Amino acid sequence: MLWNKFTHFLNQWYGVWITAPSITGLVILLRFLGLLQFSEWGAYDVYMRMRLLESPDDRIAIVGINEDDVRAIGQPIFPDALYAKLLNKLKAMEPKVIGLDVYRDLPVEPGNQELVEVFESTPNIVGIKKVVGERQRDVIEAAPALENNSQAGANDLKVDPDDRIRRGYLFVTLQNGENVWSFASHIVVRYLANFDISLEEIEGDKFQLGKAVLGPFEAYDGGYIRADAGGYQIILNYRGPSRHFETVSMMDILEDRVPPEWGRDRIILIGAVGESFNDSFPTPYSSTLTRTLGPMSGVEIHANFISQLISSALEGRSLIKIWAEPLEWIWILFWCGIGASTTWRWRTSEGVSYFSIWKVVAMFVAAGVLLVSTYIAFLYNWWLPVVPAFLGMATSAVVITAYIARTAQDIRKTFGRYLTDEVVATLLESPEGLKLGGERRKITILTSDLRGFTATSERLSPEEVVKILNFYLGYMADVITKHQGTIDEFMGDGILVLFGAPITREDDPTRAIACAIDMQLAMEPVNKQMKEWGLTPLEMGIGINTGEVVVGNIGSCKRTKYGIVGSQVNLTYRIESYTTGGQVLISETTLNEVGSIIKINGEKEVMPKGVKKPITIYDVGGLGGKYNLVLRKEEEIYLPLKEAISLHYVVLDGKNIGDSLNNGSLVKLSEKEAEIQGVSSGGNIPPPLINIKLNFVWEGKESEDVYGKVLEKKAENGNFYIRFTAKPPDVSAKLESLYKSLQS
Repeated sequence: MLWNKFTHFLNQWYGVWITAPSITGLVILLRFLGLLQFSEWGAYDVYMRMRLLESPDDRIAIVGINEDDVRAIGQPIFPDALYAKLLNKLKAMEPKVIGLDVYRDLPVEPGNQELVEVFESTPNIVGIKKVVGERQRDVIEAAPALENNSQAGANDLKVDPDDRIRRGYLFVTLQNGENVWSFASHIVVRYLANFDISLEEIEGDKFQLGKAVLGPFEAYDGGYIRADAGGYQIILNYRGPSRHFETVSMMDILEDRVPPEWGRDRIILIGAVGESFNDSFPTPYSSTLTRTLGPMSGVEIHANFISQLISSALEGRSLIKIWAEPLEWIWILFWCGIGASTTWRWRTSEGVSYFSIWKVVAMFVAAGVLLVSTYIAFLYNWWLPVVPAFLGMATSAVVITAYIARTAQDIRKTFGRYLTDEVVATLLESPEGLKLGGERRKITILTSDLRGFTATSERLSPEEVVKILNFYLGYMADVITKHQGTIDEFMGDGILVLFGAPITREDDPTRAIACAIDMQLAMEPVNKQMKEWGLTPLEMGIGINTGEVVVGNIGSCKRTKYGIVGSQVNLTYRIESYTTGGQVLISETTLNEVGSIIKINGEKEVMPKGVKKPITIYDVGGLGGKYNLVLRKEEEIYLPLKEAISLHYVVLDGKNIGDSLNNGSLVKLSEKEAEIQGVSSGGNIPPPLINIKLNFVWEGKESEDVYGKVLEKKAENGNFYIRFTAKPPDVSAKLESLYKSLQS
């Protein structure tokens, strides 16, 4: 009877028994992969800032070097005599320890001998050195007088990948196995010696320091995953934000503006606190939301670590404590169970709204309990998993909800078929959209293509080609999204964009033209990056057409694509093929839809393949109205060559190279265009807007292939103009050098 009740209970809650352990395993895997690390650090930082500030540690004071001190001294690098005077004044105050967080590895005259004498006569001074890094470049030695008397410690700070400092070094372990005690450790040991407390190594790689037992930081402690745990690190338990310790300026000490007993029996740290010294670091207390929680100077970070060790040794102030990993897993499992069971509990409630309301209320309460409990634990210096537990709870609730809400299953299956949020939203609103097929609709189609990129890509590695395309397409995708276009397809360096599908708007043609102009303007930052990479600038042509097509689901039940079919698509590609770099050409149907706000630079009649009669296409110069966009057009300045350059060229028919080889010569040159003279006997001048392949003859040798498009500009004596679309680097360099020489 009891067994039957138990099995019935298991069967009733089977969703929880399956979901909670599964989601726990998933969350632990995500955590192990490091995907939750930054968010866990963020939660830790928020809790740190939410704590009530502890009272300042009066045992520690800071002499902060700021911009006013630099102005008072009159130079950014202070001479040794100034530091000698400062240290002598501080010595007279009878502090327990003086920590000099300033590099003095090299003498700065005048006063070096005076400073050395101060170092040698003051056993309670601790200096700094940098030991982490490559020697001769990153490593900085301590002042010899301090190093010889073991009065220098490593001031290296352990920076997390998000640039914040949450850990401090007890000692740094060098590559040769030598342990170098940190700046803070040296000061703490000297200070606690006054209380007959020393740092003693005990069992388990731990240290006893008065009332405190110090354990080393491990690679998986808290929210860390595979962290660098080299040396002996301790998680910092900050007392407060920047400026929490009593701080006076250097000039306050030098000009006796503090009482003589100010530094008696204290630890006095000397270091830069001004922003201009570049010695500030983000900490858990740093926040971009308020200037009062900005970065903390390095000397203040050392002060926090010193205070932490001294307070732990003398008063038993708690260090940051971590649960063992198995306990953290159980904690995550517990909250996954809470999320799953809370949602599962109301699965049989009458009415969808009743279920939803109570589920939301219960989840808010559970989330509140999680956050409050982990925050209270943090107040007692326990760092418990917050983000993994919350993620597990929320994900478990979502999984159970998805299991219950199976009525939307068919629509959810279509998510993987579509590329834009608009398409998905349209389908969710119209379940008929699941069906294969489509509808006839009038839309505006935009196609773009990089001029000559295919030839350019042949000289690059596949990795470089992918890097260029991803960068270029990323910029274009942002512009298209801005103008509410639907990216139907990326085809290598080409883009097919729809305006009017899946959602139709009255201004689709106008937005398409605005998008095209914006895309051309976006080529400026793209080419700026190309120049930084040492690559040839890119040029793009865009064609736009408006007409009726069939738009909808194309494919099979296993694989479906949302796309368009119709002759107007092919016509758009034909229009785009007539463009030169930087140009936007539109059809007459698109022009008629836009109206008077468009600026046209010119028009031409063309006879594309597959079209029965000629069509007129228009060169866009700008768009007025609310857009106020202008397509910048650079005027080409042709300069005659002193001596013509022989060449051969062939006409390209689509992607194929023609059979007829023509001879000619380059007679005029501009930055992006050229005038060609002469054709082979019996030959004809290539028709405008057709592509050609050229090979220059340099010193009896043919150059690599150069590509260009014949322009409509009229030339005399059988000459014709071309615009270069692809030039190999060596040819480009020669032509550029030649053009510059013609200008001089």
